Amino acid sequence: MDPTKIELGGYQPPASVHNQAAEVFGKELSARLGDAIDYKMDGNMVASRGIKAIDLPVMVDRGELNMCYFASSYLADEVPEVAIFDLPFVVESREKAYRALDGELGDYLTKKFRENTGIRVLGFWDNGFRHFTNGLHPIEKPADCEGLKIRTMNSVMHQTVFKKLGFEPTFVDVKDLVEAAKTGTIDAQENPLTNTYNFGTFQHHPYITLSGHFFGMAIFMVHNDTFESWPENVQKAVVEAAAIATQAQRGLASAEDAAIMAKLDDEDCQVTQLTDAQRQAFVDAVSSVVDDHQDTLGGVLKMLQG
Repeated sequence: MDPTKIELGGYQPPASVHNQAAEVFGKELSARLGDAIDYKMDGNMVASRGIKAIDLPVMVDRGELNMCYFASSYLADEVPEVAIFDLPFVVESREKAYRALDGELGDYLTKKFRENTGIRVLGFWDNGFRHFTNGLHPIEKPADCEGLKIRTMNSVMHQTVFKKLGFEPTFVDVKDLVEAAKTGTIDAQENPLTNTYNFGTFQHHPYITLSGHFFGMAIFMVHNDTFESWPENVQKAVVEAAAIATQAQRGLASAEDAAIMAKLDDEDCQVTQLTDAQRQAFVDAVSSVVDDHQDTLGGVLKMLQG
C-alpha cells in the first residue's frame, strides 16, 4: 500500500516556534507510522512559492493544502467567535488562555470551525502577546501613537483598536512587512517578539513597547474531508502527534520571549516596559471596543476569563 501523503504549509522562517512545532509533529507521525506516512513540510511557502500568507488557510479550507497553522484573527469572518482574541487586553496570562482553549472554549471553537468551514482544528497554538514597535520614538502613552501609520493584519477589530489609540492603520501582508518597515511605508507595526526579531523588523523599528495589547492565538488545522479520507490509524496518529506538537509549541513560545529579550539587548533597541499606570492608560483608551462587543462576544469572553 502506498504511504499516506501529508503536506503542511507555513509562512515563517525555519527558526520560528511554529515551524519547530511542525517538525515535532512530523517526527511524532514518523514514530507512529514509519513508512506508512509521507510527511512533507514547507515552513515558508511565502518565500518558496511566492504565496501570500493569507492564502494558506483558504487553501486548507478548499483542500488544496492538507494542513497549516495560521493566526486566528484572519479567520474571524468564517468563525466570528475567534475575534475574542482580537479584543484588547482581555488575556491576563498564557496559562489562563491555555486552560480555556483546552476546555470549554476550545471545544466550542472547534465545533464552530466544523460547522462553518472545511477545517478541522487539531490544536490551538500560542501566537504570543503582541507589542508595538516603531522607527520614530518611544511609545509610552496613547498620545505617542498619534499620527503613526501602523501596519495591521486584515482585521477590522484590530484597525478599530488602533484608531482609538490615534494610529493610522493599514493592512500589509506578512510577505511585504519588512520591506514596508525598511522603506518607511509604515511607521509602526505590532507583533509578538518572536516575529519582530525573526522577521528582522527590529532592524528598522528600534523602539519596542511591551504593551501586550493582544494575545495571539494560531489555529493548527487540517482539511477535514482529507483527514476523514485517511485510514483510521493515520487519523489517530495525526491527532496524537498534533497534541504533542501543541504542547511543544506552547513551551517554545513562552521560552522564546525571554530569549528574544536577551537578544534585543544587544541590538541597539530601546525597549519600553510600561508601568501599571501607563498600561492602564492604554486599557482605558480602548475599553469601549470591549464594551461594544459584549452582545456578540460576551459569552466566549466568559469562557476565556473563567
